[in-house]
Amino acid sequence: MPCPSPFSAWPQPWRESPGSSAGAWTCSRNLRKTKRTTTMNRVRNFKLFLWALLGLGAAVGTARFMFGLGATTNLSDAVPWGLWIGFDVMSGVALAAGGFVLTATVYIFRLERFHGIVRAAVLTAFLGYVAVAVGLLFDLGLPWNIWHMIIFWNPHSPLFEVGWCVMLYLTVLLLEFFPVPAESFSGLAKVRNFLVKLRLPLVIAGISLSTLHQSSLGSLFLIMPYHVHPLWYSPILPVIFFLSAIALGLMMVTFEGLISSYLYRRAPETDILAKLGAAARWVLLLYLGVRFTDLAARGQLGHLADGGWQVTLFWMEIALSAAIPAALLFIPRVRHSLAGLWIVAPMAVTGIVFNRINVGGLVHQQRGETLYLPAWTEIAISAAVVAAAALAFLYFVEKFHVWERRPQDPEAAPAALPRFDVASFASLGSPLVRSRTLYSLAFVFAAAFGFSLLSGEALSSRGVDPAPVEEARGGDTLWIDGNLDGFGTAFAHRRHVERLGGDSTSCALCHHLNVPRDRQSGCYSCHRDMYSVSDAFGHDRHASPAGAALGCFDCHAPDAVKSAQSAKECADCHKDLIPAGAVIEVEDYQAAGYTEAMHQVCLGCHQQQAEAVEKPDLPRCGTCHREHKLLVDDPLLAQRYQRLESRGVIVPEVLEEHFQGIRLAALPQEPVTQIDEP
Repeated sequence: MPCPSPFSAWPQPWRESPGSSAGAWTCSRNLRKTKRTTTMNRVRNFKLFLWALLGLGAAVGTARFMFGLGATTNLSDAVPWGLWIGFDVMSGVALAAGGFVLTATVYIFRLERFHGIVRAAVLTAFLGYVAVAVGLLFDLGLPWNIWHMIIFWNPHSPLFEVGWCVMLYLTVLLLEFFPVPAESFSGLAKVRNFLVKLRLPLVIAGISLSTLHQSSLGSLFLIMPYHVHPLWYSPILPVIFFLSAIALGLMMVTFEGLISSYLYRRAPETDILAKLGAAARWVLLLYLGVRFTDLAARGQLGHLADGGWQVTLFWMEIALSAAIPAALLFIPRVRHSLAGLWIVAPMAVTGIVFNRINVGGLVHQQRGETLYLPAWTEIAISAAVVAAAALAFLYFVEKFHVWERRPQDPEAAPAALPRFDVASFASLGSPLVRSRTLYSLAFVFAAAFGFSLLSGEALSSRGVDPAPVEEARGGDTLWIDGNLDGFGTAFAHRRHVERLGGDSTSCALCHHLNVPRDRQSGCYSCHRDMYSVSDAFGHDRHASPAGAALGCFDCHAPDAVKSAQSAKECADCHKDLIPAGAVIEVEDYQAAGYTEAMHQVCLGCHQQQAEAVEKPDLPRCGTCHREHKLLVDDPLLAQRYQRLESRGVIVPEVLEEHFQGIRLAALPQEPVTQIDEP
C-alpha cells in the first residue's frame, strides 16, 4: 500500500486507524523513523530549547530594566559583584580567547593544518565579546552611561584599559570575520579583498589587545588583597588570568567543534582537536604549577588545611580546570578518542569558568551572615545571553561558509511538502515555516512563564530600604556607628580639636552647617540616611502650620515659577546658617548619604595631611577602621554586634611609627573600652 500523502492525517503509530490496513501503520512508523533521523532534527530541537531560554530571559530582562537590580538579583552593597560579572563578563572574555589563540596559530606561526577551524573560532570569539557587552548592560546600574569611558578617560584604572581593549578588539574581530559573509555578496567583493589584505595587521592587533585585557581583568582584583580569599588572591593574578584564558580558548574551540559535529552529524575533526588538546595539556600544567608555586611563595598553603566551603571550592576548581584534564590529555588514547575529548573539554571549560566566578565575587569575604548565591533571575539572564549567542552562531554557520561545507536542511528545500503535527493534526505549514512557528511559540510561552514566576513583592518594592542614621555617642571620643550594625569606628574628637588649632578654628574644618537653634550641628542632622540622599531643607517643615508656617510668597517672588532657583537664599532668614570660617561649601540642600559624607570629609583631610607630612599610609582604611571592644553591656546586644570572622573588609594593621610627627592624630592603638558621656 503506498504511503499516505503528507497532507493527510497521520495514523496513530500505536494503533491502526479505522479503515486502515497494517501497511498504513507500518508506513506511518517508517515516516516517524525517517523524521527522527533527519540530518537537522537535532539542530531544530536544540534551537527550540535556546528560544525557550531566550524567552525566559527576555521576561526577566524586562523586569530588570523596569524595576532595577534589587527586584531581579541577590546583589547588595556588601556583594556588588555576582554571577553577571563572574560569568557573563569574566568568563565570557576568557571563553572567547580561542579567537586570538587560533589566529596566532594559523597566521603568525603558519600552522595551516588548523586553518579549517579558524573561521569558527573567530566567529565564536566575536559572538562571545558581543555577549560580554550585552551581559554587562544588565549588571550596570546606569547602563545608558556605558559610553562615558570613550569621552571621560581615566588611564590609571585597569577597568578603563579593559573597556577600551574590549571595544577595540570587538571591532578587530568584526573586521576579521566580515570577509566570510561578504563572500555571499558580489557587491562586497572589493571590501572583502581589502580586509583580506589587512588580515595580518588585524591579527597582530587582536593578539596585542587580547593580551592586554585578558591580563588586566586580573588586575581589577589587585586593589582588594583583603577582600578576595587568600587562596585566590595573588599579586600575579594578571599572569594567572592570561594563562587560564589561553587554556580555556583551546578547550572552548575543542568543545565547540564537538557540539557542532554532534548537532549537524558532521565527521568530527578528531586529529585537529587532538592536536589542540596536546597544546592545552602543557598550558594547563603550567597554569597548575603557577597556582601552587604562588601559594607557596606567599605562605598561603596552610589555608588548604583550614577546611570550610572555600577550600572545597578551591579543590573542585583545581581538579576540574587543570589537574584531571591535564592528566587525561597526556594519555594519547584519550586525546585521540572522541569520547575522551567529550570528557576533557567540558570539564576544563567548566573548571576555568568556575575560577572566574569564584574570583569575580563568590569567594570574596562576605559582610553579613548569609552567603551570596545568585537568584534564579540572574541565572535566567545569563542563560539567555548564552542562548542568543548560540543562535547567532548557528545562523552564521547555516547561512555562510564558516566551514568548508555549509550544512543543508533537506526539509527546508522549497519543494518540501508541509506536514501535519502528529499530536494536534494541525498543519504548521512547510518545514521551514513550521520551525519558525515552533520557535516563536517556545519564546512566547517561556516569556509568559517567566513573568508568572517574578515576585510581585520584589517588583512593587520602592528600591533601596531606608537606613536611618543614629547620633554618634560619646564625648572626647565619639563612637560613630550610624546604623548601629556594630561596624563603627572610634573618633578621637578632642584630640583632633587640639591638634587642628583648638575650638576657635578646628570646628569649621568639618562642621559646615548650623541647624536652627544649634551650633556645629552633627552630621546626622542633615545626612539622615546611611546611603541615600536626604532633603536637608525640608519644604514641608517650612510650609506646615506646625512648623514655620510660611506662605509661598515668603520665599518665592510672586511673578516667578515656584522652584529652588527662584527662592530666596536660606541665609537671608537663617543668619547663622553657615558657621564662620566653614571650609566645606554647601552647594545645595540635598545631603549625601551619611557613609559618603563621612568618607569625603575624613579622607579629604587625611589625604591633605598625608601629602603635607609625606605619610602616604594615612588615608588607608586601617587608619580609622580597626578592631574595637564592643561597647555593649547587654549580652544579647553584644551577640548581635559581634564581628564574625567572615564579616567585613579585613584591613591591615596600621603601625604607630607610620604616623609619628603627623599633625593630624591617628586613632589610639589600644581598643576603646569606654566612652565619656557628654
